[in-house]
Amino acid sequence: MELESQRTLNSVAAAAIIIFFFFCFNGFCYALNSPAYGFVKHAADAPRVSYHDYIIVGGGTVGCPLAATLSERFDVLVLERGGSPYGNPNVSNLASFVENLAYLTPTSPAQRFVSEDGVINTRARCLGGCTCINAGFYSRASRREVMDMGLNPKLADQSFRWVERELVFRPQLTEWTSAFRAGLLEAGVTPDNGFTYEHLDGTKVGGTTFDPTGHRHTAADLLKYADPARITVLLRATAQRILFRSVTGQHKNPQAYGVVYKDEAGNIHEARLKAFSAGEIILSAGALGSPQLLMLSGVGPADHLKSFGIKVVLDQPMVGHGIADNPMNIFAVPSPEPLTITSVQVVGIRPGYYMESLTGLNLVAALLGGNSPSVPYSFQGGIVGEKLSKPLSRGYLRLKNLDPEDNPSVTYNYFTDPEDLRTCVEGLQTVMRTIDTQALSKFRYPNQTVEYLQALTASLVVNNRARSEQDATSLEQFCRDLVLTIWHFHGGCEVGKVVDHEYRVIGVDGLRVIDGSTFSFSPGTNPQATLMMLGRYMGVLIGNGGVKPSD
Repeated sequence: MELESQRTLNSVAAAAIIIFFFFCFNGFCYALNSPAYGFVKHAADAPRVSYHDYIIVGGGTVGCPLAATLSERFDVLVLERGGSPYGNPNVSNLASFVENLAYLTPTSPAQRFVSEDGVINTRARCLGGCTCINAGFYSRASRREVMDMGLNPKLADQSFRWVERELVFRPQLTEWTSAFRAGLLEAGVTPDNGFTYEHLDGTKVGGTTFDPTGHRHTAADLLKYADPARITVLLRATAQRILFRSVTGQHKNPQAYGVVYKDEAGNIHEARLKAFSAGEIILSAGALGSPQLLMLSGVGPADHLKSFGIKVVLDQPMVGHGIADNPMNIFAVPSPEPLTITSVQVVGIRPGYYMESLTGLNLVAALLGGNSPSVPYSFQGGIVGEKLSKPLSRGYLRLKNLDPEDNPSVTYNYFTDPEDLRTCVEGLQTVMRTIDTQALSKFRYPNQTVEYLQALTASLVVNNRARSEQDATSLEQFCRDLVLTIWHFHGGCEVGKVVDHEYRVIGVDGLRVIDGSTFSFSPGTNPQATLMMLGRYMGVLIGNGGVKPSD
């Protein structure tokens, strides 16, 4: 029995790297066939100077629906620093995760970063953004959250539906997922809300961006709605800085008029707004990229900018301030039953935290212990995790250097607010009750108690944080030391602090930020639905001259 337990321990411990890589390091975008987008080109083929009504920096989760919508009326340029999600059949299937786990290069769609807290994370670098590398779960923000964001519920609902008719599917539940759903209900995560995109307390089956054949659909697919005569999307176009001009007269703000960007060959280009155009530059570069680019362009905390020799355009101390990440903790559950790879399909929604699950990671894992050679370990089982819905702990983002292709320095200050730690413990207690239900008993070894699984999971190397012997017995210490991310970091250009309620940057003209950096919380259980909705929503609003529909 001791030998069997040790083998299980080794398998799960080694597989921890793979479990973590699943969340953080998937290196490809997924799509089977390349659509006939004649307007998508490489930046190296672009003119040295071009003129447009709208220039969008970032062709990601927000940028693609935003650009498609604006192109119905305006000439739009999208600058995407990554490549295309299309054209590689090896990466289009859900079952192909194993081939993609270690694919991390200077141009790969997943770009790794490690926060100053020691948590390993990733950001997207691909047309379609994080929809290319996430677990595919689709769930709307609640109506209350939509209202808290200052959005019009009617237009938000129309925008959600616009996204859903192209990208979202009802998942086919696996045996494990069905058992996980039953386990949540048995553990008291009620009511049973069935299949729905809506955010409702209890247990539900959500949407997925994986279609019934297992192929991923991304925000890049929404470019099918673009007017091909009015849009240009440039790949491998890395924005270097925003160009501002001074405007004479009393109380006049600096005015954004262009973007300097670099192509993959290192050539410098400029994209400028058309003369006498009412257009704008829109940053949709993500929760790291947008505040980073503002700082590189001279908009941010003056002392910090001056320390890098950056000319200050606007002293705005709130840029990069108040960032947050939703901390996640997991329990690994070895299973005597073979499990197929399953993306997130079911969620348990409780006040303060959410619970999700993944399965079937029968993969080759790296040996624990730094840079040791790879050793094959097969992990048969699943993981059950909880994440805080609205963490109170806040951090900050700062520049490391002047290179926009490098990651900035980020500190999330996980669990510095005591309420976050209390909520994490409560969430893990619910995870333990769920694992310990009759519904999931088929997928557990009978001799492995949930306390054993805590100790087992506590032995895993999941981040770069210091560890304690108490991790195996104390849920508080477990939360702190084994914290993970599920990519839902946000803030740094928050509404009311850096941008106004129409996402215009306060203190400068001709510039907006529309992406997750403007959020003070991560909406819904998983934010991709709300981000895509927001792109469509703001495209409609801008196209209508800011006029919202009546409620």
